[in-house]
Amino acid sequence: MKGISSHISKTLIPGTILTCADNSGAKTLMIINKIGKSGAHGRLASVGIGDIVMASVKSGSPQYIKKKVRAVIIRQRSPVLRAAGMRLRFEDNAAILITDVNLPVATEVKGAMAREVIEKYIKLAGIASRVI
Repeated sequence: MKGISSHISKTLIPGTILTCADNSGAKTLMIINKIGKSGAHGRLASVGIGDIVMASVKSGSPQYIKKKVRAVIIRQRSPVLRAAGMRLRFEDNAAILITDVNLPVATEVKGAMAREVIEKYIKLAGIASRVI
């Protein structure tokens, strides 16, 4: 997998509520844990843009409520420092649902998606409405 060309501040922790930015039927998600977690013993696994998480669906269509799903973070409120020196900040924390082989569940994304996600997961570019 290719490395990301920017410094992602990992500020989202388990328990954080995210907006589901796709048309899959889920509306809000709560982070349960990071997939492929690593870090200090006893410390919460923090995530940022481009990371895959296990999440619980808090609201949305009945087929998703109270289900555990895989999601990838596409926006975060905390600034991301890009290699050119530009800082990127979004107005909300958002994720989209993915399958076990990192393919999107939905057919379109509402709102913007960070370029760092596209660098990591090329297949998600097909459903993005805007890439920033």
